[in-house]
Amino acid sequence: QVQLVESGGGLVQPGGSLRLSCAASGTIFGIRAMGWYRQAPGRQRELVAKSWSSGSTNYADSVKGRFTISRDNAKNMVYLQMNSLKPEDTAVYICNFNVRADGAGYWGQGTQVTVSS
Repeated sequence: QVQLVESGGGLVQPGGSLRLSCAASGTIFGIRAMGWYRQAPGRQRELVAKSWSSGSTNYADSVKGRFTISRDNAKNMVYLQMNSLKPEDTAVYICNFNVRADGAGYWGQGTQVTVSS
């Protein structure tokens, strides 16, 4: 079975940086986009960044200029470089590989990012 595995989360002080990674444990065909979502307590899940196989990217307004999504197509891996972290970035970050236009795909279990002094 295909499984997405995230790594790189942890505790960091405001202004610090973290790099998240996500890898598929099995082969996934026809990936349309790779992305990162996050969910904080009491809030709905939101898109953080998405990288389309066509080459375009999307970022939440709150992370533009601070976060960068990148991918390794040969390895089917996606990364999220997070700089200038703020306490409001604290959330569970979840990896997603989209394979169909209707939104079907794969989700990781999430990795906790905590930004606190």
